[in-house]
Amino acid sequence: MPILHSIIHRIAKASDEQPATLQPAPAEAAPSDTLEDLLAGFNDAYHAKPKAWGHFKSAQDVEDPQALRLPRELTGYLDGQSDFTSFTREVAKRIAELLDAHLSVSGHLLFVDYQQGDTRYLSLALLHHREGYAIDSAHGVMASAQLNLAQMSLAARINLSQWRSDSPSRQYLSWTRDRGGKKLAEGFAELLGATEGVDASGETRTLLKAFSDYVEQEDFAEDQSREKTDVLLDYANEQARSGEPMTLETLSELLDEQQPKAFFDHIRNADYGLSPEIPPDKRTLSQFRRFTGRSNGVSISFDSHLLGSSIEYDETQDRLIIKKVPNGLREQLKERQG
Repeated sequence: MPILHSIIHRIAKASDEQPATLQPAPAEAAPSDTLEDLLAGFNDAYHAKPKAWGHFKSAQDVEDPQALRLPRELTGYLDGQSDFTSFTREVAKRIAELLDAHLSVSGHLLFVDYQQGDTRYLSLALLHHREGYAIDSAHGVMASAQLNLAQMSLAARINLSQWRSDSPSRQYLSWTRDRGGKKLAEGFAELLGATEGVDASGETRTLLKAFSDYVEQEDFAEDQSREKTDVLLDYANEQARSGEPMTLETLSELLDEQQPKAFFDHIRNADYGLSPEIPPDKRTLSQFRRFTGRSNGVSISFDSHLLGSSIEYDETQDRLIIKKVPNGLREQLKERQG
């Protein structure tokens, strides 16, 4: 992934009593294989983090013009009105002020403008250090501070190509959510001028519900149901690893090559209210599994999240207890008994 521009500033804060200070880099970082490796490692760590997805606020959404400062500065940089170093220094100053108000930490602030395929991105992140060890030229052990990519108080990524396109989506911007610091997360979103455009976990749950309904409606055989579940999860997890949203049309094509529009039409006709593109939520995906079984004329299929709530398994007596019978099945049973 070619790096177009990159720079690393430092934010230092010695203690709670002392203010955070910005130590700006004098110039951009020189291109190197190590820098490329750092970007790849950062992307892997970032994609695994819980994130919010959205877009920049519009002028109609804000009363204070300062709320749109970053997108204005970013536009100026992309249009050649300012250089990368000047642009990142201004943003870094405000991030230092934000940290000063909410955290007592130091770190290096990474900005990278890079190309991945046909798409251009801007990523920024506050990187922390941890104590490690290294071996010197005399084969002795020495202390060595190392970047800790797993710890990421603040990080964001902007899909510049999508943002600058004629028809931008509502999720070209993502940023981390620090669970231990709600005010910090809110302040960071305000600094970015960002607003959420899609609820990743909610949309992922709805997609999985739509898939479960689709499998039940089509009454697939057990092996087909398992195969389609694997296809869905493989696609979703691959998109999560690359930090890209799932596309409903693409997913539909993967689920059934013979009827590539079948799942997409099911979603559209049932009106689940899903966005055309859904950022996959890894936590929600990890909890999803479909249990299926067929024997002696009995076919059972249900989602794992129902186990323990509307469905219980009594291992001692090998019984499956269904607390809430599906409406269609209930009517058939009532007709039969009547």
